[in-house]
Amino acid sequence: MKKIEESMVRQSIPIREKKSYKGTYGRLLFVGGNEQMGGAIILSAAAGLHSGAGLVTVASAPVNVHALHARIPEAMFLDMYDLDALQEMVKGMDGIVIGPGLGQDDRSNKVLETVLSATSTEQFIVVDGDAISVFINESMNRPAADIIFTPHLGEWKTLSDLSPDEEYLDLNQEKRAALDATVVLKKDQSEIYFQDEVWQNIPGNPSMATGGMGDTLAGMVGGFSAQFASRKEGILSAVYLHSLIANRLSETHYVTLPTMIINEIPKVMKEFAEPN
Repeated sequence: MKKIEESMVRQSIPIREKKSYKGTYGRLLFVGGNEQMGGAIILSAAAGLHSGAGLVTVASAPVNVHALHARIPEAMFLDMYDLDALQEMVKGMDGIVIGPGLGQDDRSNKVLETVLSATSTEQFIVVDGDAISVFINESMNRPAADIIFTPHLGEWKTLSDLSPDEEYLDLNQEKRAALDATVVLKKDQSEIYFQDEVWQNIPGNPSMATGGMGDTLAGMVGGFSAQFASRKEGILSAVYLHSLIANRLSETHYVTLPTMIINEIPKVMKEFAEPN
């Protein structure tokens, strides 16, 4: 298992070209946030925006539109329960992040099914939170897009059907292969499973134990994947910087809120993109 090193991340952060525009840095769709959990998709989309995604659209329950625009006016909005409009929106995206606050009812199932079926081989999709459970419990078909699962340990048990005592690297990699996906397994030392190798992240810290932390990471994974030279570099850099920012904040803060991490993303990316 390889360790994610700071030097590798510094080399991966792309330098922005002078002659570029918002479309250069990725069109992302964030899908989730039912009537009770709108904050989850807002955090995820905010993380994607602060990670540098050029154009962000949020498909969510209509009740969340005002909160979304108050928090991130840069994002566009779509009613995720308008399935025809959702299907058309998916087709114009570089990547999709789905699951934060999605819910697990019949409407949520239809939203996920619509998004998965509309993707193409040129796209990627980050499947997080509720979408992981719905994907397995409803036996959804695998999408055409490259798929990135971002489960915590409980969600990984749902995906893999492995008990905690069985979660060894070899077995985890076998389950990843069966899913035909990249897996970001979130824990104290997160593990990232690609087709050909496994990476381990630096430790996080207890100040990160608060709601919305995983939603924020999913947004960073989406934002980075849309911009970096390779998707692997984007995923590894997102996981590393998510923990690095939290570790820095924990030096002066008892609790590290997801919004605090989000606000620091552009600063740390700038720091890492500068020549040593």
